[in-house]
Amino acid sequence: MARIAAEALEDQALRALRAAGASPEEAATVARHCVAANLAGHDSHGVINVPLYIERIAKGHIVPGAPFEVLSESATTTVIDGHFGFGFVVSERAMRMTVDKAARSDVAATTVRRQSHVGRLTDYALMAAESGMIGIMTADSGRTAKAVVPFGGREARLGTNPICIAMPSDLDAPFFVDIATSAAAAGKLRVAASRGEPVPAGWLIDRNGRPTTDPGALAAGGAVLPLGGIEGHKGYGLSAMVEILSGVLTGLGFGVDPDGPHNDGVFMAAFRVGAFRPLETFRREVAEFAAWLNATPPAAGNPRVYYPGEIEDERTRRNRAEGVEIEDGTWAALRRLAGSGT
Repeated sequence: MARIAAEALEDQALRALRAAGASPEEAATVARHCVAANLAGHDSHGVINVPLYIERIAKGHIVPGAPFEVLSESATTTVIDGHFGFGFVVSERAMRMTVDKAARSDVAATTVRRQSHVGRLTDYALMAAESGMIGIMTADSGRTAKAVVPFGGREARLGTNPICIAMPSDLDAPFFVDIATSAAAAGKLRVAASRGEPVPAGWLIDRNGRPTTDPGALAAGGAVLPLGGIEGHKGYGLSAMVEILSGVLTGLGFGVDPDGPHNDGVFMAAFRVGAFRPLETFRREVAEFAAWLNATPPAAGNPRVYYPGEIEDERTRRNRAEGVEIEDGTWAALRRLAGSGT
């Protein structure tokens, strides 16, 4: 493991993507989102994915310069086909359109289909929060190979199906939740495997339905469990709803096409807070609510209570100052793909 300055990490990711055919703007957007995930401590959505994206470009599963097509729209809705462009680029543009429409009409919602991996949903929901709106986003991988079992099952039928909600506030760190509806994001298993580390009990079952801590079990026919442990029916229910919003509503469908490209569908919405209450009052009261949560006496073994989103901001500040811990193999692959040697 090495500690790499965020700027150096972003530069190598950008160079690697440019060498693979991404435009300067596309490469900069993808690299920025990936490094932001590393800074926040979510390495599963960080630069470890850049070699995978480059592999998908070579296969034609990601199309640099793909058209951004609005299939239909109204004053408050938009339906977008990303034509397998970079998900980071497509979804950023889609959220900007959603926020612009909500600014005029108080609420707006958008669906996007046929785009590549969108990374952390936080980045998009926060675009709404920074504009004085409540932002919501869900994502699903359509008919891409699945990783998560329905509650009580032993064969994967669902994606990790994340959901994110972000709130505007007067806080220094944003107030949001961004969670997979599975016990863990699939990328966290990839990170654990690359580091030769086991994963926590309760994340995985092997191909025979037995609990395991081996991250390699997923690739060997195992599956990720739904969020909630013995209460996994709750995560399963949330996952099914995300699949409908992001897969069925977008037109991606459900099921598995093992030969198809990774194909993120998303549902996003923005609600202008000022349509419901004065924005200044709402922002202040969210901050007061966060302080109320922070003041909770900690349980044994916990130093303090964080409000949702606070710990990611703390990690980002620390990692920006100290550098990001990156696996040696990931750093070597980035440098090789960027033409910077081994």
